[in-house]
Amino acid sequence: MPAPSSSSSDVLAALRAATGPRHAVLDSSMPLAKAHPSIDDYRDHLLLLHAWLGPIETWLAQFADGPQDSGVLSPIRRTPIIEADLAHASIAPVDAFAPVTFPPSPHSSRAYRWGVCYVVEGSQLGGAVLYKRLRAQLAPHPLQYLGGNGAPVGPRWQQFVQALQAHVTDHAAIAAACDGATDAFDTLLSLLPDQADQLAGSFTGRD
Repeated sequence: MPAPSSSSSDVLAALRAATGPRHAVLDSSMPLAKAHPSIDDYRDHLLLLHAWLGPIETWLAQFADGPQDSGVLSPIRRTPIIEADLAHASIAPVDAFAPVTFPPSPHSSRAYRWGVCYVVEGSQLGGAVLYKRLRAQLAPHPLQYLGGNGAPVGPRWQQFVQALQAHVTDHAAIAAACDGATDAFDTLLSLLPDQADQLAGSFTGRD
């Protein structure tokens, strides 16, 4: 792995700045944002994530470099975990959301994919927080997706951040990573009807 440059921390700061407003909107808009979410809210949360993450994972699986290099980060497909949670006996079946189109325009650069993966991997941290808050409330459902399928998310996140900072260091790469991250957020937000105005207004163009 390349050694981090003196400016490597800039990528993390840039990604946080680019995605911060979107992150705040998403955190307050997802089904599990309710004060006392039900198992039906968890189902709806999973359906949204499946429609979003499935196309992203399929697209990322085409590559074997950058964040898809198994020597950098072990590959994980999370859509089967979502599907297993949706199949649990406590979940009432409903129609799925139509999957998103990803990426919204052609992209293949490593830096762009690092930005996409920043959102995907970071979402697991939020899932771990929700798991601790909801595992008793939503029992007997095991909440495998929120719980990382039994694997701690902290060490993987630290490994990801270290690799991100080592590989995305120049200004052009950082800008491309921010594009990937904002596209990842915007495609998930597009599944939430109440956020149409946000996408058309506050988040127009690149941050």
